[in-house]
Amino acid sequence: MANLKDIRNIVFLGHGNSGKTSLAEAILHTTGTTTRLGSVEEKNTVSDFDDEEKQRGNSIHSALMYVNYNGTLINMVDTPGYPDFACPALVSIPAAETALIVISAAAGIEMNTRKLFAAATAAGKARIIVINKMDAENTDLTELIGQIQESFGPQCRCANLPAANKASVIDCIANESGDSGVMDVAQAHTELLESVIEADDVLMESYLGGENVSPEKLAEVFIKAILAGTVVPIVFTNARKEIGIKELLNLITKCTPSPADVPPAILKQGEKTGEVKPDPNGPFAGIVFRVGYDPRSNMKYASIRIFSGSLDAGTSLHINDAKKAVRPGHPLKMQGSDVKDAEKGLCGDIITLAKIDELKLGDTVHDGKVEGKFDMPPLPKPMFALALEPAARGDENKISAALEKLTDEDGCFKVTRDSQTKELVINGVGDLHLRVMLSKLENRYKVHVNTKPPKIPYRETITGKADGHYRHKKQTGGAGQFGEVYLSVEPGPRDSDPSLIYSWDIFGGSIPGQYEPAILKGINDVMDNGFLAGFPMQDIKVSVTDGKYHPVDSKEVAFRTAGKGAFIDALEKAKPTLLEPIVNIEITVPAENMGDITGDMASRRGRVGGQEMLPGGMMVIKAQVPLSEVANYNSQLKSVTGGQGSYSMELSHYEPTPPNIQMQVIEQYKKQKAAEREE
Repeated sequence: MANLKDIRNIVFLGHGNSGKTSLAEAILHTTGTTTRLGSVEEKNTVSDFDDEEKQRGNSIHSALMYVNYNGTLINMVDTPGYPDFACPALVSIPAAETALIVISAAAGIEMNTRKLFAAATAAGKARIIVINKMDAENTDLTELIGQIQESFGPQCRCANLPAANKASVIDCIANESGDSGVMDVAQAHTELLESVIEADDVLMESYLGGENVSPEKLAEVFIKAILAGTVVPIVFTNARKEIGIKELLNLITKCTPSPADVPPAILKQGEKTGEVKPDPNGPFAGIVFRVGYDPRSNMKYASIRIFSGSLDAGTSLHINDAKKAVRPGHPLKMQGSDVKDAEKGLCGDIITLAKIDELKLGDTVHDGKVEGKFDMPPLPKPMFALALEPAARGDENKISAALEKLTDEDGCFKVTRDSQTKELVINGVGDLHLRVMLSKLENRYKVHVNTKPPKIPYRETITGKADGHYRHKKQTGGAGQFGEVYLSVEPGPRDSDPSLIYSWDIFGGSIPGQYEPAILKGINDVMDNGFLAGFPMQDIKVSVTDGKYHPVDSKEVAFRTAGKGAFIDALEKAKPTLLEPIVNIEITVPAENMGDITGDMASRRGRVGGQEMLPGGMMVIKAQVPLSEVANYNSQLKSVTGGQGSYSMELSHYEPTPPNIQMQVIEQYKKQKAAEREE
């Protein structure tokens, strides 16, 4: 059983094809954990065990592995690198103290590398930059170091350098000399030393006074420096040839923080916060950061990073604020798809539980002695959508069950039933994301579906002030129905939350307070189902100002109808309009295609907000564009860039829809309603 100080939790982050999975394979093989070195091409790596991953040659899910090296337990989380699979990477960050940011020497700093480095920084993690594939041809490693320092800061310093023949690396912590073609070893040693001692005032003073700093003293301060961010070590590897792997392992074990070295985890409960210290004898508390289903048995596994206490088969496991506990069963350790029983889950460790259906990504788990929830990093909003229909009759239940499992695994994959269109809609981060999910439906769950573009999620609002009135009177023998409502409406702040700002401004008891909920229900009927074209409404202030009631005939149903009618009357006079969703889009293309893409964005009513050159002749174009204009953008981008372009998008805000498009949408809605009436 590992001591708290002898545990290291590492998450591998970086753009797709940077070599994260190969690096994990090299670590497993170098430490003797595996007997042969797996490769992505041969489809036999420990972490890419899913059939979909093997077929595509890249990671889709996060995977857990662990090794023991010189008495230290190193838990590793390998994560996907493509923007479409951002969720497994982002939700894995809270599980680790240290992020390995892997950069391919051949490709340089790519789009997702920047985003993931920023996410690890925002989460307060120690960071190590690993330049993999260091022997790649036509690569200027000196220039790449400069680009890293320019992109991520001057605190990025070389902890080792490739030897001149690139068959080994030179340790710049211990050595002040050596033969490297990348940069002067003495200079690298001095720069690293100065960045490290910045974190310790006493050591800085003695260094400036001319004293020598021993390698032992440097290693001692290194953990403090890497946590403070005064140094971000750069190391070089060639995972395929297992060069630089032992040096990386030594850096991890000697110079990165253990769970005992980092600040306490923070629990949030409303406005209040509390600390969870890494105490093996404290209350049990942890976070679920990975949920997966075994591709063979379909068994559900949920992986937990333990921040405090310990967990065994007898622990009363509470999920979030649930009062009822569940039995966790035996904790497990995962090595890719293989699982082994663990005697117990210890503070600082990563363990996995099987067959607990209630566990979801981001859940806080505890023994009932802590309150609050651990934060997860913000996830991209899934804006790419497809509507699904079963290819065979009677498959609806199978589809629902399969989609539920897929949403369990990926927090950026959403499934909704559109209340207006009755469509089953899946949402993902991008086209590739949804194509992979559809492939899983077919291959893993044997469910076939047809797809079509879904309705664009327009919203409705008003642009003016108006008063509304409705009198509902119904007499059909016996007790009747009566309710009369006066109200006023005006625009609320754009994208306000809640979408309806409501006030009850009745004075003198003209309507008894008991009927207020019924009037609000009537107003919400219209807010939910729209007024112009069947879309939900937003950004509206409503004030109920007056009305009348009858002591015998007034009922809730009458005031619900009157509230709805008065609201519609006001909306008709308040200049209603459609709002369209505007998305932030980032398009990565070869530099020679920049003009084509910016011109195409302009033709789609897009506004280009910035451009950024990337290594390797690539460019990122940032723009805001109406979602309706890029709903099928993938095929256009592939056509223009010869398949080299990629993009990601997320919701920015809503804006008024141009009159010509608004008219088209309203006409289409009217035709649809007419067709439904004829049926």
